[in-house]
Amino acid sequence: MSEPSLGLVQIVGTGLLGTSIGLACRRAGIEVVLTDVSAEHVRTASGLGAGRPGSDDDRPSLVVVAVPPDHLGEVIASALQGTDAVVTDVGSIKGRPLADVADRVDAAQLRRYVGSHPMAGSERSGPLAASAALFDGRPWAITPHDTSAADAVAVVARLVDVCGAVATTLSPAEHDRAVARTSHLPHLAAVLVAARLAGAPAEHLALSGQGVRDVTRIAASDPAMWQQILSANSGAITALLGELSDQLHDLIAAVADDETAVLIEILSAGVVGTQAIPGKHGGPMRPMRSVFVSVPDHPGELARLFGDAGEIGVNIEDVHIDHDPGRPVGLTELVVEEGRAEHLLAALESRGWTTHR
Repeated sequence: MSEPSLGLVQIVGTGLLGTSIGLACRRAGIEVVLTDVSAEHVRTASGLGAGRPGSDDDRPSLVVVAVPPDHLGEVIASALQGTDAVVTDVGSIKGRPLADVADRVDAAQLRRYVGSHPMAGSERSGPLAASAALFDGRPWAITPHDTSAADAVAVVARLVDVCGAVATTLSPAEHDRAVARTSHLPHLAAVLVAARLAGAPAEHLALSGQGVRDVTRIAASDPAMWQQILSANSGAITALLGELSDQLHDLIAAVADDETAVLIEILSAGVVGTQAIPGKHGGPMRPMRSVFVSVPDHPGELARLFGDAGEIGVNIEDVHIDHDPGRPVGLTELVVEEGRAEHLLAALESRGWTTHR
């Protein structure tokens, strides 16, 4: 069976996701038209090569709605009523927009709607943060409802493929439960940790390392956007927050009373949870180890380290850099397969690198 053609793609909303989809489609040679309530965003996105400004004469085959959560239902319904196109959206909540759309359109129009959600993004927003590679290798949920037409689902799957993402199919309700667990709860946990830093004494903040940066990075995202997301998925996230609250009470009691067995149980559950996260290429997590290397903080040194690791024949799975506040040196953490760590350490030391075991 041949893949469906996307034809003309209209993107409504030229922020990070909408512009990135436009760039990915243009990369594949697909014609894209852009619309947004912000003319400046359209000018910026079109200037980046994500498509051309839309006009009343455009007849899209696919409309991609990439607007804030509070406006999804209205904009999706308008696209279904105003065109004959398949319509998808890239919002992070699927149940509430579907209910809003179903109240606004007829049954035939609703068949052309298939929700979707790319699991990719950034704490940065706007078209200038966009990239054609944003979705490469990333999961992208396709969430057809009970009456979605099969050919409409196929068109959305084709969009996912064009953008370089990996499709997974979930019902709207199951999607909302999944993102509450894997996205919304982690964001709120990061927010609460980051809030403990606001107003902290400078001498405390001077001890900040890579760990606190890793935990709090996503807390810098737009609060207004997240308020909309949480409101739209309140049922699923409230249930998980209740579970977290119960465990937090247990943790507080265990720390206060120095209950070693309970602490070990709670900490061990965290280890089990990290091991449940899918590894590279969606396979099981493999044992990893961190190798720490001091890297002078001037141009070319990091590239030299990566080059040496490549010549040594060890693949770097992940990397983090923690800058030394007192010296022009960065402590670079190279995450590699556990069985290759000692070989990498010895080989780097033989090449003059300062390592930390």
